[in-house]
Amino acid sequence: MKNLIIIFARTNASRFPQKPLKKLNGMYLIENIIYSMKFSKLTNDIVLATTKNKEDDILEEIANKNKIKCFRGSEQNVLERMYQCSKKFNGDYIVRITGDNPLQDPYLIDSALKIANKKKCDYVTNTLTPTFPLGYPIEIINFKTLEKIYRNKKDANSKEHITYDLCTNPNKYHVEEIFAPKKLDRPSWRLTVDYPEDLKLIKIIYKNLFKTKKIIKYRDVILYLDNNPSLLNINKKYYTKKYFWTKLKE
Repeated sequence: MKNLIIIFARTNASRFPQKPLKKLNGMYLIENIIYSMKFSKLTNDIVLATTKNKEDDILEEIANKNKIKCFRGSEQNVLERMYQCSKKFNGDYIVRITGDNPLQDPYLIDSALKIANKKKCDYVTNTLTPTFPLGYPIEIINFKTLEKIYRNKKDANSKEHITYDLCTNPNKYHVEEIFAPKKLDRPSWRLTVDYPEDLKLIKIIYKNLFKTKKIIKYRDVILYLDNNPSLLNINKKYYTKKYFWTKLKE
């Protein structure tokens, strides 16, 4: 089985334009994600999937510089971009990574991949019942399931959110959920990057936890913020009690 990581990124996000190109840890934000994903031991390839827009040429240059593959596809139809990318690079299981989560832990990804490959799941995720902070989504999709969704689902939600049908109708599929250990369960925390305040918090975490030739482990982030709870006030105004799929299903 070929396990493929696809990192989705574009530069024209409305909430935080040029987000992938913001500086973090002496590199572009997107480069930190690429760096971390290279520590996965169970994936065969990493691809940066961006749009055909001229302004995203720089993302292809970054992919080339970091010695990973690049795919250019539709901006609006993200489902099509993922399907065509997965098909081109022959992925059996696809790990979906978004370009706004620089703290993603590849060891958590590998744990989920073991489940996907062993149980032959359609979908392995931690997004249905949130126990991890926002910023640590795990989504692993079987290519055959992805192809079925691509061919049968033409609604706007599926085109934009890719896993919409999987998350809103999990009983139709073989879905396995991943949960954070109870002592590390922090579903109310916000550790993604959608706004400048989010990036400010992530920069502090990187400054204190990053070490060359290593990754920032999930457990270490939790323990650091437990010991420095005031840092969570930096982006507190963007916290939400409702999660993405919960809002979509309402």
